[in-house]
Amino acid sequence: MSGIFGLFNTNSEPIAEGDLARMAAPLERRGPEGTGIWYDALAGLGHTLLATTPEAVHERLPLRDHASGCVITADVRLDNRPELLSALGIRDRTADIGDAEIVLRAYLAWGESCLQRLLGDFAFAIWDPRRRALFCARDHFGLRPFYYHHTLRRFFAFASEPRAILTLPQTPYRINEGRIADFLVNELEGIDKTSTFFEEVYRLPPAHSLTVTPNGLTKRRYWTLEPGPELRLPSDEAYAEAFLEVFTGAVRCRLRSAGPVGSMLSGGMDSGSVVAVARGLLAEQGRGPLLTFSAVGPDPETCVETRAIHAAMTMDGIAPHAISFTELDALMPELEELTWNLEEPFDNHMTLPRAVYLMARRAGVKVVLDGVGGDIVLAEGTYLARLLRRGRWWKAWREAVLQNRFWGGNYPAWQGLYHSARTAFVPNSVRRLAAKYRARRRVEQRVRESLIHPGFAESVQLSERLATLDSQGSPGFLCDYARERAEGVLHPYQTVGRERYDRVASALALEPRDPFRDRRVVDLCLRLPGAQKLDGGWPKAVLRRATTHRLPDAVRWRQGKEHLGWRFTVALMGGGAERLCATLVGSLDILKGYVDLGALRKDCDGYLQGNTEADAEQMYTAASLSHWLSRHRGRRGFDVEASNDGIRTGC
Repeated sequence: MSGIFGLFNTNSEPIAEGDLARMAAPLERRGPEGTGIWYDALAGLGHTLLATTPEAVHERLPLRDHASGCVITADVRLDNRPELLSALGIRDRTADIGDAEIVLRAYLAWGESCLQRLLGDFAFAIWDPRRRALFCARDHFGLRPFYYHHTLRRFFAFASEPRAILTLPQTPYRINEGRIADFLVNELEGIDKTSTFFEEVYRLPPAHSLTVTPNGLTKRRYWTLEPGPELRLPSDEAYAEAFLEVFTGAVRCRLRSAGPVGSMLSGGMDSGSVVAVARGLLAEQGRGPLLTFSAVGPDPETCVETRAIHAAMTMDGIAPHAISFTELDALMPELEELTWNLEEPFDNHMTLPRAVYLMARRAGVKVVLDGVGGDIVLAEGTYLARLLRRGRWWKAWREAVLQNRFWGGNYPAWQGLYHSARTAFVPNSVRRLAAKYRARRRVEQRVRESLIHPGFAESVQLSERLATLDSQGSPGFLCDYARERAEGVLHPYQTVGRERYDRVASALALEPRDPFRDRRVVDLCLRLPGAQKLDGGWPKAVLRRATTHRLPDAVRWRQGKEHLGWRFTVALMGGGAERLCATLVGSLDILKGYVDLGALRKDCDGYLQGNTEADAEQMYTAASLSHWLSRHRGRRGFDVEASNDGIRTGC
C-alpha cells in the first residue's frame, strides 16, 4: 500500500515544506519507490509510492488538474475501471491512466457523489481550491487506512499512519489511556471505528467521507450495506455456481498487479479457495505460477493444520513457500525487530502473518492475497435459532449434533441448541435485565482475568467501555437474517482486524488484498439462505461445493480448526520466561499504574514453575505494552518512579 499525507492550514498561515517532509519520513517504508510532495499557500499533499498495479508504475502523485487546480493524493485500487472510463468518456486511455487520476476525474465530473460510483479499496484526499476545501474518503470496508487530526480554525492533518501526523509539532501528542485499557482487557479492541492510541488523532470510519473548510469539518456516511432479498435458486449446485461466478470476479480484480502475485495459504477453506481460483486465472492469463506462503508445524502427523496445508500445496499452478515455527531463525533478526517495534500493541499476536509477509517480501512479491474475511461473510449466525422459531426442531437438533462432530466434540450439541433457543425465545426485555445484572460481575471478571490495574480500570470507566462494545451488536430480537449478517460484517471488530493486517503488511512494503471483502461478494453472501452457510454440520457449505475439483478434498472436508499463531509467538520469544522477565524488570516504571504488578508477579512465578500458556500470554501482553509505551515515553511526560516490589523480586 502506498502512503498518503497532507496538511490544510485553515487559519490561512502558509504551508511549511518542512512539515510535509516530516510527515513523509515515517511513511517511506510503506511506499519506498518514491516520494512526491505538492503544496500551495494553504494546503499541501504528499504520497509515498508502492506501485502495485501496472498503471501506478507510471502515475506520479500528488496529481494536479491544470484546468480546475484540484489536486489528489490517493492509496487506491479501482475494480471497475472500464465502467468508470466509459462513463467519463476517456475509454481510449485505458492503458495509461492511473486509478488516482480516474478518481480525480470522477470528482470533477460528479462532485462528492462520485463515491457512489467507485468500487475497490481506497483512501484519498482532494484539495479543491475553488471551494477552499479538502475532500477525503475511505472505502466501503476500510481496506485502506485514513487517520486525521483537526484543530478548529487552525489546521487539519491526515495520513495513512498516526505517527506521520504526530511528527507535526503543532499536533497534540498524548496517549489515549482508554485504548491501553482496551488492550489489557483484549476483547475491547473493536470498541469503535474512530479511536486510536492517541488523543485527538482519529480514524475515518469505513464508507465515510469528510470535507474540511476554514469553517470546520463535516463528516458523512456515503454508503450503507443494504442486503437484497433472499436468493432463491433451484439447487445447491446453482447456489455454488452463482457464488463461484461472483467470487472469481473478485479474485480476478485483485490479480491486477505490476509484478508477481502471492497468496497466504493456510489449511482452511478461505485462503485455500482464494488460491484455488487465483491459480486457474493466472494460468489462463499465462502469468503463473501463483506464489503461496504458509506457516506450518514441524510434523504433519501430529498437526491437522500442517497436514491440510501440505495437501493444499499439491495444487497445480502454485509455487509454495512454507516455514515452520522451528525455523524462525531464518527470518531473524528482522522478524524480531518488527515484533517489538509495534505500531499498536494489538499487533503483538500477529507473529504468524508477520512471518508469512516477511517470506513474501523476500520472494519479491508486493501483493499478497488472503481469505481473512471468509469467516464473517459466510458465517451462519443465528441460523439454528431461526430454525427453532420456525418449529423445525429436528433439523436444528441434527445440525447441532453434526456441528459438534465437525468441531471434534468441543461444542456439545445440547449446549449449542440451548444458546440458540435462548436467542430465539427469550424476550429482549428479559435479556436487557439479565445484562444489567451481569454487568458488574462482568467488570470484576475482566479485571480478575486480565492484568489491568483495578484503579486504572475504574479511572477509564471500564464498565462503560464494555457497554459501548455491547452497543455495537445487533439490538434487535432476531431481526431480518440478512440484516443481522450485515451488522456482523460491519462490526468494528472486522474493521480493526483488517487494520492489523494492513499495519503488519505495510511495515514490509506489501499490499494485502482480500476477495471476501469485495462488495459484490458481500452482497451475494448476505442474500444466501442459512442452509448455504451451514448444512449437515458443515460451515461455509456453499464454498465447499463451489470448490469441488478445485481444492483438495483433504482441505474441503477437513473437520475442526487448528491455529498455529501462538506457537509462532512462543518460538519468537526464544529465551521464554527469562527473557520476558528481563524485559519486564526494566519496565516497571512504565507499566505501574496500568498493570497490576502483583498479578504479573503471579504469572511470572507460574510460568517459571509450570510453563503454562496462560501465564506466558499475560507476560507477553505486559512486555508488548512496555515496549510500545517506551517508544512514546519522551513525549508523554512520565513522572512515576520505578517500583521495587512485585515482578522484580519474582524474576
